[in-house]
Amino acid sequence: MNGKARQLSLDLPVEPRFGREDFLVSPSNERAWNQFERWPDWPDRVLLLAGPGGAGKSHLAAIWAARAQARVIAAGSLALADLPALAASGAVLVEDADQAAGVETPLFHLINLARASGAFLVLTARGFPDHWGVAMADLLSRLRLAPVVVLGEPDDALVRAVLVKLFVDRQLVVEAGLIEYLAVRIERSLDAARQAVEALDREALALGRPITRQLAGEVLRREGKAG
Repeated sequence: MNGKARQLSLDLPVEPRFGREDFLVSPSNERAWNQFERWPDWPDRVLLLAGPGGAGKSHLAAIWAARAQARVIAAGSLALADLPALAASGAVLVEDADQAAGVETPLFHLINLARASGAFLVLTARGFPDHWGVAMADLLSRLRLAPVVVLGEPDDALVRAVLVKLFVDRQLVVEAGLIEYLAVRIERSLDAARQAVEALDREALALGRPITRQLAGEVLRREGKAG
């Protein structure tokens, strides 16, 4: 058999850490971070957290939810939810509100119930309500009234810092040059950074090799991400 034999590696993914101490603040997310730090001193009880995929919306929202003891629900599950009970909890996080096709009426009622009961309601989405394809005029009107906090795409410094932290979380020691090599080749998103580190850890275990630029190049080339 040519080449080094691959070892059997167990696929034991490291769960993303959504703790407050795990959130890395940078120019791309500082404004949003500061807004959530001011809770409950907000200009409105309903707040929309918008930003592209991989920008850290779920992480920041999870930090707030833990602090506010909020009920968390995906927008697509609202049709089966006890809306009065959600509003009565005092704080609610609705994830992926821009994917609310088919549940516009429950979302509309939840917003009204939250305002009536004085509950805090955070909605996460990839963009502004006008781009969600909302068919219900009354719902769109309610959404437009909510203040919007925007998370920008991760900047280069944040991507590098996240890569370092992901390796540290897995107790992996790598050279600084590897961080730079990855940062300029992967998609600029936190999800892409997680996927790259997971792939490298898995490949290194399977081959019994250290994580180096050479290994990273092989993995990225296989995925069509390296030049």
